[in-house]
Amino acid sequence: MRTQLFKNNKNKVWIVLFLLPVGLLITAFFVYPIVFLIILSFMEWNGIQPMSFVGLRNFTDIFANSVFQTSIKNNLIWAFSAAFLQIPLALLLALVLTRAPRGWRFFRTAYFLPNVISLVALAMMWSALYNPEFGLVNYLLEVVGLGHLGRNWLGEINTALPALIFSYQIYVGYFMVIILAGTLSIPKEFYEAAVIDGASVLQQEIYITLPAIRGIVVTAGTLAVAFALRQFETTFLMTAGGPANQTPVLGLFMYRRMAGLQYGRAAATGVLLIVLGIVVLSGLQRVFGKSDAVADSQQ
Repeated sequence: MRTQLFKNNKNKVWIVLFLLPVGLLITAFFVYPIVFLIILSFMEWNGIQPMSFVGLRNFTDIFANSVFQTSIKNNLIWAFSAAFLQIPLALLLALVLTRAPRGWRFFRTAYFLPNVISLVALAMMWSALYNPEFGLVNYLLEVVGLGHLGRNWLGEINTALPALIFSYQIYVGYFMVIILAGTLSIPKEFYEAAVIDGASVLQQEIYITLPAIRGIVVTAGTLAVAFALRQFETTFLMTAGGPANQTPVLGLFMYRRMAGLQYGRAAATGVLLIVLGIVVLSGLQRVFGKSDAVADSQQ
């Protein structure tokens, strides 16, 4: 019935009219910038003098840069930490809160709260917590008798990147809310029938909840990886890529090229970041499956 409506010529006109404003916005603010970015990646330009075509030189130059190589590695680490650390944590929290334990409304709000606080404020807070002189992390280690484990967490090569990634897990509440919306939509009758059949809570989660929310988890994972790939603010504010250029990401590398008026190399970095995002997200969707509610509803 729906397909027949779309085939009607009069309906086609209305469809085009409704899609036209959005199409113009996408063209102006997405398609055109992408095309300009690709063209600029083959140019040398300082923003003042005319552009000059240099071919693939921008790409070869940045690939030969050791900081760029480290940035790609760090971006991949951020992406996989989102997929295999942040999403499992969000899933676990959602499964627990779905059971409505005592104080579940408070915890749901508390876990989501960091997402409405300025990222700059949170970065400053974590910098203070990690401070080697008066930071709470080293203080707590001292209190429990593990003072020898205290570190300059953001100033040492071996701990800087793990410390950044750990601090980013505070945003787990965003994905928890997405998954929680899916778990709460599952009919309670399924669980009641499972209880009658003698299924434990763990069995209910494995055989009822997880299959029902698989698509939502994939969607949340895709968002988490996308956010991680475009990581910039946390690294810029807390370590600025240090120590010894061990924590830079592609966003920070691109920012430095722009600050140095190397817009061609910055554009080339942006193109490679887009390609990296497409490859990583496509790989994750191939491994974990795709989520397409519209397609599923039409099958």
